[in-house]
Amino acid sequence: MEYDAFVFDNDGVLTTPTDRDVLLEAIHGAFADVGAGEPTNAEIETLLGPDVASLRRIADEYNVEPSTLWEARERAAIEAQLEELRTGRKCPYEDVSALESLEAPTAIVSNNQHETIGNILEHCSLTPFDVWYGREPTLEGIERKKPEPYYLEQAITDLGVENPLYVGDSRVDVAAADALGIDSAFIRRDHRHGYELPTEPTHEIESLEGITSLY
Repeated sequence: MEYDAFVFDNDGVLTTPTDRDVLLEAIHGAFADVGAGEPTNAEIETLLGPDVASLRRIADEYNVEPSTLWEARERAAIEAQLEELRTGRKCPYEDVSALESLEAPTAIVSNNQHETIGNILEHCSLTPFDVWYGREPTLEGIERKKPEPYYLEQAITDLGVENPLYVGDSRVDVAAADALGIDSAFIRRDHRHGYELPTEPTHEIESLEGITSLY
């Protein structure tokens, strides 16, 4: 199969995932920033990846506007991840060097914040990407994140290509690719051992070096 572009998820694909405890601590701090009181562990866990309905429910419990709470949560996560980048605790995988051999256009489409992806590109030595998208720090950004194909479709349109491959490390990545009728490659890194996919990706690889055998 000859692909005319390669689009990559970020966390767990290009860079190591952000430590979960770092994000939980950031979310806890966001509640304090908006004067919302002391959240429960369950509420903090929910805000790791909420839908709009669950965000509204929690915000109502603390008498805070959902957009205010979410913007504080996103800002806290952005700042926490920037610190992880600066200290080197969040870093590129060694095999990202394999992308240097790709001759087709490349892009990033991530469920992480758009600003965080920008920080990653600034602090990490990655091959330049033609297009990159993260989610907006808004309620609309929640609704547009994968498995919705909104940002993936935007990237493909920007690239002006017809047969891209999307490379990810989660079921939502495969689902977003399926929604657009494009091929997917699932990379099974160490943190995905035993991870089950409800639908089969087009390809499964163990390293980004495996991309070179797909075109």
